[in-house]
Amino acid sequence: MDIITRLEEAILIAVWKLQDNAYGVTINNSVSEFFDKKYTMGALYYSLDQLLRKRYVDKTVKHIPKESVGRSRTYYRLTRKGEKALQEAKAHQEKLWKGIPDLAFKAKESK
Repeated sequence: MDIITRLEEAILIAVWKLQDNAYGVTINNSVSEFFDKKYTMGALYYSLDQLLRKRYVDKTVKHIPKESVGRSRTYYRLTRKGEKALQEAKAHQEKLWKGIPDLAFKAKESK
């Protein structure tokens, strides 16, 4: 199993949730909201490049016609390998937390 970082996991989840609207700004907004922390576009694109190298995402550039206002956008989508990585990350987290009740932390704090 190739373990992904927490940021990579959040990016993959964002790409999955955003579907056809998964491009740099929307992915960054989603990840930043999830962590309650603003990420730079550089940090996001670095992680997206890593995910591309691992073949967890694909990208497609959609060009804007010259007469339209705006820039070309690069859209991302999960690959089957990316979906599998997310499933493995979820299973890993569930296994890690198995047997620890939600109130275990509160009980330790009250002592």
